[in-house]
Amino acid sequence: MKVVSFNVNSLRARLTIVLEWLAEFQPDVLCVQETKVQDIDFPTDAFDESGYKYVFKGQKKYNGVAIFSKSEIINVKFGFDDEPKDQARLIKTEINGIAIVNTYVPQGYLPESEKFEYKLDWFNRLLTYFGKNFKPCDAVLWVGDFNVAPEAIDVYDPAALSGHVCFHPEAQKALNAVMQWGFVDVFRMHCSEPAQYTFWDYRLNSFERNLGWRLDHIMATKRLAKKCTTCYIDKEPRLADRPSDHTPIVAEFDW
Repeated sequence: MKVVSFNVNSLRARLTIVLEWLAEFQPDVLCVQETKVQDIDFPTDAFDESGYKYVFKGQKKYNGVAIFSKSEIINVKFGFDDEPKDQARLIKTEINGIAIVNTYVPQGYLPESEKFEYKLDWFNRLLTYFGKNFKPCDAVLWVGDFNVAPEAIDVYDPAALSGHVCFHPEAQKALNAVMQWGFVDVFRMHCSEPAQYTFWDYRLNSFERNLGWRLDHIMATKRLAKKCTTCYIDKEPRLADRPSDHTPIVAEFDW
């Protein structure tokens, strides 16, 4: 079972890239973030022809999440129980007996801003969400753009970037608290090499110079992590014409 997470940074703008990649790569599940399209304008016709089933929740110009699957998608739920405006940041589904939670975590703007406090609180509420809806012994995947690079190895210049909202001790602490509930970083299970990134800014020839960040993740409960045979980053979509500033991360499971 091949599961992918990809921040597309506008689904309609990257539609050709996503459709061509789906046709060639044939993942079992594709979770996307930052679709930036309200539900009424979601490009359903294009994906109806792809053969994939899908669910989505979006809003105009911002946020937005979707899941595409070759198999039936059941038990779909959007957002947290306590805040409807978060619906465009979280989808929970069940596919082939695996609960999949696809998230687009708030970026945070500046460390001294209310938006950063909202980001930290969002992680706290996500921890509550997992505790309320699942057990660590369940088969659960948590994927998406977390807007946090967990360790120094996950950014191109740890010293210069220290304190950035996506490489901040408080954000890392908040992420780690959710991880401690029962998740394993399956990418780091299979790859300990530095300079492995999923995001490169459009400016300063960042991709060509590999000035990147690992902000996109696939986390599995221990039960699932034991079944993970590989996890890797596919840079090819970042080389396309007018690409997203992110690229897919892929995990395969013997499930």
